[in-house]
Amino acid sequence: MTKIKFGTDGWRAIIAQDFTVENVARVTEATSKWLLKNNKNPSVVVGHDCRFAGELFAETTAKVFIANGIKVFLAKDFISTPMISLGAVRLKTSLGIIITASHNPPSYNGYKIKAHYGGPLGPELVQEIEDVIPEKCAIDFNSINLKEAESKGVLEYVDLEDMYIKHVESSFDLNAIKNSKMVLAYDSMYGAGQRVMKKLFPDIYHLHCDHNPGFHGQAPEPIHKNLTEFSNFIKDKKNISCGLVTDGDADRIGLYDNEGNFVDSHHIILLLIHYLVKYKGQTGKVATAFSTTVKINNICKHYNLPLDVVKIGFKYICAIMVAEDVLVGGEESGGIAIKGHIPERDGIWMGLTIWEFMAKTGKTLKELIQEVYDITGTFWFERNDLYIDESIKNKVLDNCKAGAYKEFGKFKVQRIEDLDGWKFFFDDNTWMMIRASGTEPVLRTYAEGANKNITDEILAATKKVLLG
Repeated sequence: MTKIKFGTDGWRAIIAQDFTVENVARVTEATSKWLLKNNKNPSVVVGHDCRFAGELFAETTAKVFIANGIKVFLAKDFISTPMISLGAVRLKTSLGIIITASHNPPSYNGYKIKAHYGGPLGPELVQEIEDVIPEKCAIDFNSINLKEAESKGVLEYVDLEDMYIKHVESSFDLNAIKNSKMVLAYDSMYGAGQRVMKKLFPDIYHLHCDHNPGFHGQAPEPIHKNLTEFSNFIKDKKNISCGLVTDGDADRIGLYDNEGNFVDSHHIILLLIHYLVKYKGQTGKVATAFSTTVKINNICKHYNLPLDVVKIGFKYICAIMVAEDVLVGGEESGGIAIKGHIPERDGIWMGLTIWEFMAKTGKTLKELIQEVYDITGTFWFERNDLYIDESIKNKVLDNCKAGAYKEFGKFKVQRIEDLDGWKFFFDDNTWMMIRASGTEPVLRTYAEGANKNITDEILAATKKVLLG
């Protein structure tokens, strides 16, 4: 029996190795038990993204729920994670389930559980489900006929993409974007945002917006090293105002300016706060993950906004968004949410907010970033993932726990924060962080300095100290 463990954001495993029909059925049986224990008449909305065998795994999930007497709303064709979350809210279901491994390599698939409020189910509740995963699924789910289930009313097919498009159309000034002189581009990384963006913006440049379950052999994570083709496309065209990128399930964002420079999530979070407060007159708390830029402190002080810093994993941000008045919630990996939508990461929604910001002000992305720098000061953030032997990784983590690292090259450690991983501060604005990934066999190192040279120097010194 495979031990199934949920990580930072759902359960993920390699397709056909551990991510099998049988194991998906086991997880769904546990989810069914939990639902029946905690709800009178539970219902679930189920969908899948563009990954290999997504439809098979989604239908398996639906069959197990149906066999347990749980009403299922099943999405037509592939969809994004934010569409499932919005569907849970609009259809008033008990949970949302999406078959996705998000930004992970193409050999992976996964299982994300969304709550009725349209965001990640709380970690303590996910743990309750994990605790009751059986060794074997007791249900003969292959005997469930979906056509029969539909005729009996226990299965209903839903168009979550159309629901999402209508929500976008009622929430943004799309005419301002379309009637501006901006030339726009979008790269879906072969992910689940490809069709909705073609419907919303048929006349912009679309890259990697066709169905390719193998993502052309590359992990669909919107970081610059995976996006050099898109960057070069913008540089070559010379007339593109902004490029938007989303990951495999379209809940993470990446941006490019008109020169083909990558704009990371730290800058996007700051831009969103700036736009929503200064230009739209909104207010509320800001919630960010431990690995995001310290410049968020500066902009929150400038606008007199309360700030919560939480552990890594959007579920911790979501918990605050559900309970309090949150303006922006975001994390370093590109997952960001804002007021007026669902408490869920949504790459397309954030991209449209930035495009609306540009259209309404008539300013370039670089000009808007400069407005932010005028408040916070300049900075450069970089992350370096170290794929290393487990024994070396554990040794590094043990050294962190023991407080063994006092300096990294010429950078002397002044103080350490250990909310989630270890953050070594060299001064108030310069730091490096070490953390083991919650979903992959990776040791992540992060750094922030006033410019690229300083940040690169910190990461090089860190690698030398850690690996010798």
